[in-house]
Amino acid sequence: MKELHAIVHGRVQMVMYRDFCCRKARKLGLVGYVKNLPDGTVEVVAQGTQEKLEKFLEYLRKGSLLSHVEEVQPQVSEIPAGEKAYSNFSIIW
Repeated sequence: MKELHAIVHGRVQMVMYRDFCCRKARKLGLVGYVKNLPDGTVEVVAQGTQEKLEKFLEYLRKGSLLSHVEEVQPQVSEIPAGEKAYSNFSIIW
């Protein structure tokens, strides 16, 4: 089990980016959250298998229809199997 922590730069606020992330994460069976940060970036934390996180990272780089992703800064770390810190994937307001 792995955890992805990413900061997404570009036009990613007010363009349905968080909703896009949430739908893609749930489709992949990931848990975690997405939230806007005060500096205009978006923070994403997701937990799941390596291959599902890699696919999710592809989605993060693509972005929603109205977004323009300039950069994704990902960090992946190992977490003990079965120790999910989240019960679902949600948008934090």
